[in-house]
Amino acid sequence: MARHSFIRMSKLPNVKGRISYITSPQRQEHLYATCHTTDPSFWENLAREGQQEFKRSGAKGTCIEARELIIALPEVYTQFDPDTVLKEFTEAFHKRYGVECVSALHHNKRKTNYHIHLIFSERTLLPDPEVKIATRRVFFDETGKRVRTKKEVTGEDGTLRAGCTVFKKGEIYESHMFSIKDDRYKSEPFLQEAKEIYTDLINSRLSDPTQHLKVFDPNGVYLPTKKIGKNNPKEAEIKADNAARQEWNRMADVALVTGISEEKIIEIKETEILDTVKTSIEKWGWLPDLFRSIVGKAKDFLQSLIREQAMPPKPTLDIDMTEFRTMRNLMIRVQNKAKGIKHLQDKVLPGLKQQLADTKGMFKGKERKALTTKIEETEQSLKQQLEEFPDILKAEGYPDVQAFMRTFRQMEAVVEQYHHDLAQWEHQTGKTGSPPEKESVREKLRQLQQQGKQKHARKKSFDQER
Repeated sequence: MARHSFIRMSKLPNVKGRISYITSPQRQEHLYATCHTTDPSFWENLAREGQQEFKRSGAKGTCIEARELIIALPEVYTQFDPDTVLKEFTEAFHKRYGVECVSALHHNKRKTNYHIHLIFSERTLLPDPEVKIATRRVFFDETGKRVRTKKEVTGEDGTLRAGCTVFKKGEIYESHMFSIKDDRYKSEPFLQEAKEIYTDLINSRLSDPTQHLKVFDPNGVYLPTKKIGKNNPKEAEIKADNAARQEWNRMADVALVTGISEEKIIEIKETEILDTVKTSIEKWGWLPDLFRSIVGKAKDFLQSLIREQAMPPKPTLDIDMTEFRTMRNLMIRVQNKAKGIKHLQDKVLPGLKQQLADTKGMFKGKERKALTTKIEETEQSLKQQLEEFPDILKAEGYPDVQAFMRTFRQMEAVVEQYHHDLAQWEHQTGKTGSPPEKESVREKLRQLQQQGKQKHARKKSFDQER
C-alpha cells in the first residue's frame, strides 16, 4: 500500500512558551528555518486575552491559547531550500484561513524525522480593538471578578491569595482585541481538510507518482497502521498490531479484484472488526492479543468469501479509445495476479498441509521435513505476492486497489452508456447523420483517470490513535 501522510493537531495552553521552544536555535539541535506572519506582541496579547476570558468564564480545565499542526515531510524534502518550503507551507495556511501563524522546520535528534511545526491562532484581530490600561492598581479575585480593594484579594497574612491578580498602574488589565474562537478548528472536518491540503502540497514537489502520499479514509476497506515514535515502550505491540492490520489490507485488495464488492468488505470490516473491538474494549479494556485475534478472524472470514467467489470474467467490453483499453489491460493484469494468489491460498497451500498431515510413520522424517520446507516457501511466496499486489497499480499512479477499482467501474459505466447510445443511434437513423460525440466520452474517461490517480490519493492519515 502507498505511504500515508502524517499530520497531527494538538492544543497549546502556553503558546508563547511553545513558540519559544520550536524557534530557538539553542533549544533545537536541528533547526533549519522559521517563519512568522506577525510580530511577537500578537501572541503575547492573544495569550493574555485568552487567559482573562477563561478565568472570567469560570470554566474548569486548561485554557487553550492556540493550536499546532505537526506535518511530517518525506526525507526527499531535505533536498529543497528549507526557507522556501516553510514559507510555502505557512502561507498556504495563512491565506486559506486568514489567521496568524508561526512555524519552524526541524529534524529530530537522530535526523530520521523531517517535519514542520505550524502554530496558528483560532482568533483574528478585531478592526476596532478595546484596550483598558490601569490608571491605578486594579484587583481581580479568584473568579476573575474585579474588586475594589487589596483586602479583597489578600489573606489574613496580607499575601495575595492564589488565583487573584493585581495589575499595576500602566498595565493592560482588560482587552478585547480578538474575535471569539472559531469553532471549526475543533472539528474533525477541519483536520481532514488540512490533511488533504498539505498532502497535496507535499505531493506537488514529488515528480515520481510512486512516491506520493495519501490521507487515510476511515470509511474505506482498509485498516490504518500506527506510527511508532522514538523510544516507544509499546513498539513491539504496535508492530504486531500493524502486521495484523496489513494482513487484512492485503486480503481486502484480493477481495476487491476477485469481485467482492467494496460495500461488502466495508460491512465485514465494521461488524467483524470495529464493532467487535469496541465491545471488547468496553468489557475488558484494551487487550492487544485479543485485538489481533479479532482482526485475524475477520481476515480469515474474508478469505473464506474469496474462496467461494468465482473469479469474474476478464473484461470484454471494448471501444476504440486508448483511455479505456489501458484500463482494461491493467484490470486483466491484476486479475491474473489475483488468480495466482487465490490458487496458492485455496489449492497449493491446503494441499501441501494435507500431504504433511497424511505423511506419518517413523521412516517418513525426510518427507515431512521436505514438505515443511515447501510449505514455508509457499507461505513466504504468498506473503510476497500479497505485498507486491498493489505495486502493479501504484506504478500506474493509483494509490491503492480500492481507488483503481472505483475508477475502473466508473469508466466501464461510461463506456457501456456510450455503446448503448451508439446502438440506439444506429437503430434509429440507419447510420445516417452524426453519431454520439466520442471526444466528450474520451474527455470524461481522462477526467476519471485523473481523479483516480490524484483525488483518491488525498483520502488516507498515517496513524489512528486507539
